[in-house]
Amino acid sequence: MSAILSNLRNTVIAGLVLAVGLFILYWQVQGYNSSAYSVFFFRWLHVLSGVMWIGLLWYFNFVQIPNMPKIPDDQKPAIGKVIAPAALFWFRWGAMATIITGLIVAMMNGYLIDALALGLTNGDAKSTMIGIGMWMGIVMWFNVWFVIWPNQKKALGIVEATAEAKAAAARTAMLFSRTNTLLSIPMLFAMVSAQNLY
Repeated sequence: MSAILSNLRNTVIAGLVLAVGLFILYWQVQGYNSSAYSVFFFRWLHVLSGVMWIGLLWYFNFVQIPNMPKIPDDQKPAIGKVIAPAALFWFRWGAMATIITGLIVAMMNGYLIDALALGLTNGDAKSTMIGIGMWMGIVMWFNVWFVIWPNQKKALGIVEATAEAKAAAARTAMLFSRTNTLLSIPMLFAMVSAQNLY
């Protein structure tokens, strides 16, 4: 067990093997319906990538940002040069995977246009609610790729910038990260309620 848990790659592979085992169990008990399973598979990927994205968003906002002032100056480069770039890699690609798989799920279920139109095309409250969640997610994705990441590259010194530009970029990235944290709460409410209350 130590060989599995002491290596992240092995841990992830073991998790995937267990998921395949659950699929085989499902298949044995329920039988296989390719169209239902295809939608489920993309929804599972959507949730998996969403957990990565929002988990890292909350890590930044609940752990890293509030605790940076407590870290001695001589230790801060480790955060800026090692931890933050790695976390931002998974953060932005988690956002991308969440948006792509979410749009695929909506398309496969036939509600993509109605949800993006906020239910105005069909008058369905469920389309309105899932659409609100989708648009919040799209705004959050946009913030990650086109505001937070470009500003973090300056703040972390990945691209060249003056000290003044770095400070301004760090503040902008923090404010948009906080905006995404704010939006994540009603976005998750909209997504979950659309699946469970309508």
